[in-house]
Amino acid sequence: MTDLYAEALDTFAKLLEEAKAAGDPDPTAMTVATADAQGRPSARTVLLKAFDARGFVFYTNYDSRKGHQLTANPQAALLFLWKTLREQVQVKIEGTVEPVSLDEAEAYFASRPRPSQIGAWASLQSQTLDARDTFEARIDAFEKKFEGMDVPRPPHWSGYRVVPEMIEFWYGARYRLHERQHYSRVDGTWSKRMLYP
Repeated sequence: MTDLYAEALDTFAKLLEEAKAAGDPDPTAMTVATADAQGRPSARTVLLKAFDARGFVFYTNYDSRKGHQLTANPQAALLFLWKTLREQVQVKIEGTVEPVSLDEAEAYFASRPRPSQIGAWASLQSQTLDARDTFEARIDAFEKKFEGMDVPRPPHWSGYRVVPEMIEFWYGARYRLHERQHYSRVDGTWSKRMLYP
C-alpha cells in the first residue's frame, strides 16, 4: 500500500469516527451509484459494512437491480455525506467492483439479526410485488422452513468490494469556498492534488 493511499484511508477512518462521535444518525450510510450495460445510471443508499486496503464493502441481493448492473458493468461510485461535521463533509470514492470471498460473506451473514437473515430469503429484491401480504407470507414461510436451526446464507446474497481508483474529500466552507482533496490511482500509482470547489 502506497503512502498516499494509506493517507487517504486514514483520513476516511478518522472522519468516520468523527461522524460517529458527532451523533450522525447513520454514519455508515452511503449512496452507491451504478450503471447498466448501456450506461444508464441509478443510485441508492446502502450501508458500509467493512473497509480496509482492499476496498469498501457492502452487501446485497445479487439478483437486485444493482446486482445485475454490477455484473454488466463492474464499476461503482460511493458518496458519504456527513452533515454533522464542520460545514459538512463529503467523501467520494470511485472504482472497480469485485465480489467478496465466500468466507467473508458467510461470516457477515451469520452476524446479521435473524429477521434480516430471513428477509434475505423472502425478498425478491427489485422485482414487482403485488401486495405487502405476499411478502409477509414469504417471510412466514421462511421462518417456518428454518425454525429451530441457523439460517443459511442464500446463494443469491453476498457482498461487493469497491476497489478505489479515486478518493476525494470535500470539506464544506462558508460562501461555497469549499476545500477538495483529490487522490487518484493511475497505472497503479497514487497521486494527490487539490481541486477548485
